[in-house]
Amino acid sequence: MAENKEKLVVIWTSAHRDVAIMMVFMYVLNSKLNKWWDDITLIVWGPAANLLSQDFELQENIKIIKENGVTLEACLKCTDMYGITRKIADLGIDVKYMGIPLTDYIKEGRKIITF
Repeated sequence: MAENKEKLVVIWTSAHRDVAIMMVFMYVLNSKLNKWWDDITLIVWGPAANLLSQDFELQENIKIIKENGVTLEACLKCTDMYGITRKIADLGIDVKYMGIPLTDYIKEGRKIITF
């Protein structure tokens, strides 16, 4: 487990736009640029995925985060429920069922934060 102490998983579920801009995106991008963590995964889950599918500025921010090397994943069940799976996948986000991957991240000892 010690090898994963520098790996961070951020779970973004909030449908509040300000949470995305003023916390999630700011922290994730600065963490990557400043090398605060060796490995960062951002999971877009539930209402956050729906918000992202509708907001061009957030989509542009996600592209910048991806270009800087953050791994992007989204919950397939959630995107299917909102009817936005293709739209989220087209942003370069790996859309898949997240139950097992999240469980694995926790068992591996990665640091997990949620918004």
